Amino acid sequence: MQKKTDYATAVATKYPEQVVIVVAKDARGRANPITIGWTMIASGSPPMMAIAVANGHYSVEAIRSSGCFTIAYPSAEMADAALFFGSRSGREVDKFAEFRCATKNAEAIDSILLDDAAANFECVLKSETQAGDHVIFVGQVVCSHVNGEARKRLYVVGPGHKMGPVKV
Repeated sequence: MQKKTDYATAVATKYPEQVVIVVAKDARGRANPITIGWTMIASGSPPMMAIAVANGHYSVEAIRSSGCFTIAYPSAEMADAALFFGSRSGREVDKFAEFRCATKNAEAIDSILLDDAAANFECVLKSETQAGDHVIFVGQVVCSHVNGEARKRLYVVGPGHKMGPVKV
């Protein structure tokens, strides 16, 4: 049985929520990672993924400038990186210089991959839509990668940025 409630109360039932780290190079060619939770598969053929980035975030400029981005599914071991990348602005900080993590160059686009992630998806920007206080970017996946070692994905498992793997 459903009962009517306000949006904030209902949306608080969303946990666990997936976490992704999106990387796009800015106009200077510097790779800028951002941690976000709003992402989805948008098409199976051709493979496309969508992300929502808050208006005003530096990553909006970087994605528009580069025309491409990487979506990484971080592993459970990457919780500290996810918190760091999501709590600093690329306008003020070179995030990869301040927080070291294993990376390598993407193969099909001008971006980078996160080596410790469970998977990485190289995306070419196909469209963007304004959605209230966020921009939804849709990218066509042109190259995919999985970690050679089994890695559990990182999720937000509760309020206050509590992160960890999902137990099944």
